Amino acid sequence: MPRAQRLTASGRRRAPAPPASPAAGTRAADRARARPPGPAHPRRRFRLLRWALIAAIWGALAAVILLLWLARDLPRPDTALDAGRRPSLSLQDREGRVIATFGDVVGEPLRLSDLPAYLPAAAVAVEDRRFWQHPGIDPVGLVRAAWINLTAGRVVQGGSTITQQVAKTLFLSNARTLRRKAQELMLTLWLERHFTKKQILEIWLNRVYLGSGAWGVDAAARIYFGVSARRVSLWQAAMLAGLPRAPSRFNPRADPEAAIARTKQVLAAMVEAGAITAAQAQAAASAIALPASPPLSPGWFADWAADRAGALVPEGADAVLRTTLDARLQAAAEARLVSLLDGPGAAAGVSQGAVVALDAETGAVRAMVGGRDYRQSPFNRAVLARRQAGSTFKPFVWLAALEKGATPEDTVLDAPIRVGNYSPADFERRYLGPITVEEALAQSINTAAVRLEMQAGGPRAVIAAARVLGITGTLPNDASLALGTGDVGLLEMTGAYAAFCNGGRRVAPYAIESARLDGRDEPATHAAPAQAIEAEDAAMMRRMLAAVVARGTGRAAAVPGREVVGKTGTTQDYRDAWFIGCVSPPGEAAGGTVVGVWLGNDDNTPMKSVQGGGLPAKLFHDIAAAAR
Repeated sequence: MPRAQRLTASGRRRAPAPPASPAAGTRAADRARARPPGPAHPRRRFRLLRWALIAAIWGALAAVILLLWLARDLPRPDTALDAGRRPSLSLQDREGRVIATFGDVVGEPLRLSDLPAYLPAAAVAVEDRRFWQHPGIDPVGLVRAAWINLTAGRVVQGGSTITQQVAKTLFLSNARTLRRKAQELMLTLWLERHFTKKQILEIWLNRVYLGSGAWGVDAAARIYFGVSARRVSLWQAAMLAGLPRAPSRFNPRADPEAAIARTKQVLAAMVEAGAITAAQAQAAASAIALPASPPLSPGWFADWAADRAGALVPEGADAVLRTTLDARLQAAAEARLVSLLDGPGAAAGVSQGAVVALDAETGAVRAMVGGRDYRQSPFNRAVLARRQAGSTFKPFVWLAALEKGATPEDTVLDAPIRVGNYSPADFERRYLGPITVEEALAQSINTAAVRLEMQAGGPRAVIAAARVLGITGTLPNDASLALGTGDVGLLEMTGAYAAFCNGGRRVAPYAIESARLDGRDEPATHAAPAQAIEAEDAAMMRRMLAAVVARGTGRAAAVPGREVVGKTGTTQDYRDAWFIGCVSPPGEAAGGTVVGVWLGNDDNTPMKSVQGGGLPAKLFHDIAAAAR
């Protein structure tokens, strides 16, 4: 039976349908094409439109939510432009050079018209060459920076515009997050909408951080060059414009060579941008001459001076303080101490030291070094450390004896002595017998010191003599006091020695000469020198201390052509070594500069036979030779 045949429901075979003619198939296809679309097509389009609308609504809502999330902690730009800042405190040396700054140092707000034209031109050339053309965000600059960084294999150029930098500086932190970057872009567009290009550049020039606590070109110009930004030269303008990328690395005070190299890069960028000619750039590069380097690290002095500014400066006020610091002497003291510690000091087991220099007539501190390296240890050993004074304390014993009627020509016995259970001995373990009071101090005789202490009225009399001259440390009320077993500080000891050099007047060491507040200079008040001991006793003390340097234990401290008086000091087991003395100008037998030196170790470990007449006296000599 052919396959085309099929059985009906009744079981009968049904004949196959006759094949359709070609003409019939063509007519059916034509009818299908002519038939109008069914009802399913409009419904499908409607559904697509509806979902598109829903997606758009939810997308817009998500965008609004994202913007609200990004902006929820944004500051109000209109108020952030006047945001508060930390009050600034600038310290100058005695010549007017800035040596340290605290807080946020902000100069005079300046407009573009106040500045030499090459200063804003330098900023634009090196920071944002298309600043005047782009709408706040520079796609061309971003692509260029990305390509340069890619070819260099490291980040050598940023893509942020000056407007973006203003947004970040004024309103945002330095956090490197996608959210902060989005906020930066939002604020950038706000700035471009509300300010002109000139205003944005002025904000940047007045608010950009340029290192050393300086915010804005005027503050930086005053700190680095001692002039207003109104009067900077072309090379100075280029140096300022080169700082924002890395203020600590290109800081002319921190690394002059890096600052000069960066300045030449900025000059080259200005030539490329058409701001100056190649000849002008070459002339400016040849004219670069940074001021004499400031002290290596006057941090100890600056901290000490700033701590004493509270009585002069009202809370929240900006101030500029003229200090007593002699930059040349400070630099000499720091350099000589580091050289000693790195050389003979290292061989002798000396790891730390401190130096104080002050004016004998007034107490003005001219130099202060509180250790080997301020950056590694800002602890001020010149002010805060308390150590046994050793034989540098003996002059107070001799002074107490003079006040009881003794004279340098009197004799005192150098022989074994016992006071209770205390029995001092000399380093040499030999005795000279009867010697003059002057010679006993020159040779630093321990037994003579205890005998003079007893003759003067005992430890209490010596303590009273020391207190009168400004010693505040803990002093033992026993015979060992004569050998310097009390704990004292280098600054107070150096200040006390001033009375032996200035005719008997007690001075109070101070750091501040005047303060400039709201454009007015106010002199600082400090304790005036006051007669504390008899001028005759001071003259005898000066004479005996001169013998210490001329023929006694302090001969290494002598400075040819200058009168030097002073005293050596060494504590038990060589844990501390001192020299404190005074150097006077040629031809003068009074006044001068008092210099105190201490060497030792922070952990109080012994040095290798270091005595006051050795390394400390030599260090004193080197520093005293640099004193004015």
